[in-house]
Amino acid sequence: MKLVLATQNQDKIREIKAALRSLDVQILTLPKIKGSRLTERGRTLEANALQKAISTFKITGLASLADDSGLEVEYLNRAPGVRSSRFAGNQATYLDNNLKLLRKLKGVSLEQRKAKFRCVLALVLSEKKIHLMEGKISGSIAKEMKGKKGFGYDPVFYVKRFHKTLAQMSLKQKNQISHRGKALSKLRCLLSGLAQRRA
Repeated sequence: MKLVLATQNQDKIREIKAALRSLDVQILTLPKIKGSRLTERGRTLEANALQKAISTFKITGLASLADDSGLEVEYLNRAPGVRSSRFAGNQATYLDNNLKLLRKLKGVSLEQRKAKFRCVLALVLSEKKIHLMEGKISGSIAKEMKGKKGFGYDPVFYVKRFHKTLAQMSLKQKNQISHRGKALSKLRCLLSGLAQRRA
């Protein structure tokens, strides 16, 4: 099965490939095929993931997978949410977003820094066969960035059960517990089922 990843984010591509490594799936990425730049205009993670996956399917005619993820901080009324990647501006870097988040929470107690990461995956197999999968993880926002692994908000997303931020975890450990990891686990089950039905 050929599967096109509807993203040009190399960090996401690395995590998705690691999670699907054992499946009989040939993963293609946008830079290697004819495609246009993907945009996010939806008001929800679901809408953005669907928009990207459907656009990629129309361009390639191949099964397409898109991801949209968001960080929801209770103290900030669930912001940055759907604008997580653009929290500090349309051209914001990971560092820009993290620094803005830490500034917004300056002086806020640990008890009020509760947060949730959500990931929605959209898989388009045909015009009529579309699947949505969601994964979540709860944690809190650390008072400073810790860890050199991961990407995005991983350096500030603290998981109490492991006494670590996501950026302090190995890719294997992160994929076992993270929002994207949980959504990818559901995707693995779905793709495995499809493969068995074809056999």
